Amino acid sequence: MRVVERANGLRVAEPCECRGARKLARMIEQARIPQRYAHCRLDEYVPNYGGNNPSLSNALVQARNFVRAYPLETEGNGLLLTGSIGVGKTHLAVGMLQALITERGAKGLFFDYRDLLKQVQNSYNRSVEVTELEVLQPVFDAEVLVLDELGASKPTDWVWDTVAHILNTRYNDRRTTIITTNYANLPPGGSELNAARAAVRDETLGDRIGERMRSRLQEMCVVVEMTGEDFRQKVKRASFA
Repeated sequence: MRVVERANGLRVAEPCECRGARKLARMIEQARIPQRYAHCRLDEYVPNYGGNNPSLSNALVQARNFVRAYPLETEGNGLLLTGSIGVGKTHLAVGMLQALITERGAKGLFFDYRDLLKQVQNSYNRSVEVTELEVLQPVFDAEVLVLDELGASKPTDWVWDTVAHILNTRYNDRRTTIITTNYANLPPGGSELNAARAAVRDETLGDRIGERMRSRLQEMCVVVEMTGEDFRQKVKRASFA
C-alpha cells in the first residue's frame, strides 16, 4: 500500500502499482509456460523472416485480433494453428496466452500434448499418489488452455478417448482452447482433392485424433493455416558463437 494525497487534500492509502505487477507475475508462473517459450510475445513474432509471407502475417493479425476480442466477442471459441514445423505456431500460441493474461486478466494454462498424456498414464501407477481426475481437472477448468503439438503421440483407442474427454469437456463448458498441430486439418486419409495438400505429411490431423474430434474442433476453433520455411533451420540454428 502507499499513501497519496487527493485533490481535496485528503490523504488516503491505496494499493501500490507493484501489487498488480506481482499478481500478473504469479498468473504467468501458474500458466506453466516452459522456460524455452517464456520470451514469446506477439510483438516479437517475425512473420517475414524468409521474405514476404502472407500466411504468417495473417496468422499474427488473427492472433492480435483474438486477444482484442476476448472474451465477449470470442464466445468461448479458440484458435487451431496448423502448419509445418518451425513456422512459429507455439510462439503465437504462447504470445496470445501471455497477452490474454496480462491484458485481459485471463487465467491460462500451457500443456504439451505428449506431456499431458504421459502424466495421465503415470496416474495409473499405484506408487503415484495422484489420480487421473487430479491431473485433468486443471486442464478442464483453465479459462484459456494452450494445447501444444496436438496429434504428436501415436494414436490408440486410449489416446482417442482421452483427447475426446478433454475436448468435449471444454467444448461443453465453452472454455477457450488454443491448439497447435503439425498435421493438416483434413479427414483421416484425406481425399483425392486433398491428397496434394497432404502429400508433405504421412498422416492428417483426422488420422491422429480421429475424425469425430477433428470435426468437433471445427466448432471449437477458428482454423489458421501457417506455411513457410523452418525458422529454426533458417535463423535459429544452434551454435556457440
